[in-house]
Amino acid sequence: MLPPPHPDPLPQAGEGEISPAAPKSGASAGLTAKEAPPAERGGAPEASLAREAGQRRQPMIVLFTDFGLAGPYTGQVKTVLHLAAPAVPVIDLFADAPSRNPRAAAYLLAAYAEWFPPRTVFLAVIDPGVGGARAPLIAAADDRWFVGPENGLFEIVMRRAVRTPRLWDITWRPALLSASFHGRDLFAPVAARLALGETPPGKLRDPAGLERNDWPDDLAEIVYVDHYGNAMTGLRAGTIPAAARLRAGGREVPPARTFSAVPPGAAFWYENSTGLAEIAVNGGRADAALGLAIGSAVEILA
Repeated sequence: MLPPPHPDPLPQAGEGEISPAAPKSGASAGLTAKEAPPAERGGAPEASLAREAGQRRQPMIVLFTDFGLAGPYTGQVKTVLHLAAPAVPVIDLFADAPSRNPRAAAYLLAAYAEWFPPRTVFLAVIDPGVGGARAPLIAAADDRWFVGPENGLFEIVMRRAVRTPRLWDITWRPALLSASFHGRDLFAPVAARLALGETPPGKLRDPAGLERNDWPDDLAEIVYVDHYGNAMTGLRAGTIPAAARLRAGGREVPPARTFSAVPPGAAFWYENSTGLAEIAVNGGRADAALGLAIGSAVEILA
């Protein structure tokens, strides 16, 4: 085990990063007071508390995968993490992220990552190319670590970062590395080492050439359907005019503040607690009522 560096091992200003400055236009990582949504419309107070708590506590590892909870995969990954870093909390965020879909998952990850405190380590595995030519990566963005495959999964996190992000190729390899389960054999041990304060086990690389320039800043598609049938889009609600309607599933959907603001059975869109535009039906399932699934197109109507 390597000796832990500075208590906050993430790159600091003067080490290849710029000092925190005014956020990029529309960036979710740092809204101005004018842009910030009112407390009653989103999760801003809770996010602030989480970040403040994170500065006082040890790092945590957050799982963001498409492994599912029904089989052995999530349990095997958590076993590796427990053996390598038994005192580090492991948080199950998503085990049902968009399956085999790094593009949709990238917008979901970026929206939720902002909520977590500094020094959080995201073990993010949506990896349809496992065992192939794609590289294993570590990204550092706005005082958080991200470990996973080089397939665009970290594109939006890095694009929205307030401070210049950094990227490493993971050069370390375990003694036993399966061809089909890098989440367990490679990414989990690396995530544990970062959470313990070790130096990234890899080589710094230039992100040039990895950018997905054809991916928009906000994705006008459904990127996740939750347990209730609510359909999250890849659109940050703050980028949509407050009175705009959305077209999805062949229907126009008006805005509303929350479920109780519309009659039972009515479809609407609202800003969810993570800041994304979400389509819902009061007392029903939007996915069934509008025929929505991950990848369904969404249009903003003036």
